[in-house]
Amino acid sequence: MVLGMSLATFTLVHVVISLIGIGAGLVAMVGLLTSNPLRGWTALFLLTTILTSVTGFFFPFVKLLPSHMVGILSLILLAVALVALYGRGLAGIWRPVYIVTAMASLWLNVFVLIVQAFQKVALLHALAPNQNEPPFLAAQGGTLLLFALITIVALRRYHPLPRFA
Repeated sequence: MVLGMSLATFTLVHVVISLIGIGAGLVAMVGLLTSNPLRGWTALFLLTTILTSVTGFFFPFVKLLPSHMVGILSLILLAVALVALYGRGLAGIWRPVYIVTAMASLWLNVFVLIVQAFQKVALLHALAPNQNEPPFLAAQGGTLLLFALITIVALRRYHPLPRFA
C-alpha cells in the first residue's frame, strides 16, 4: 500500500500524472517557441512535473537509485523555474533561466519515459535489453539533441511581456 492505494493503483496514478506533465509540457514548449506564455498549460506542466518527481519517492526502495537522482535533479530545476517564472516574472536573466530549467525538466520526464518504454514495451526491450545498445542510445541521444535545439530556439524566440506571473 502506498498512500492508501495498492502499488499497482499508485503506479498507474504516477504514470498518468507523468503523461499529463509531458503532454502539458509539450504544449507549454510550443508556447515558448511562439512567444505565447500559455499560462494554464505552463502551470499544469509545472504542477504535474513536480507531482511526478515527488510521487516517485513514494515507491518502496532500500537504496538510492538513479531514478531518485533524476527526481532530485528535476525538483531542483523546477524550483528554479518556479522562482524565475512566478518570483522574478522572467525579468532580465530570469527569462533564459526559466527556459533552460523548464525545458531540462521536461527533457528529464521524457528521458524517464524512454527508459520505461525500453523496459516495459516488449519490442523495444528486445532491441535494447540492457539499455546500452544502439537503439536505446540513439533514442536518448536524439531526444537530448532535439531538446537542446528546441531550448536554443526558445531562448531566441520567447520574449513575453515583463511580469509574466
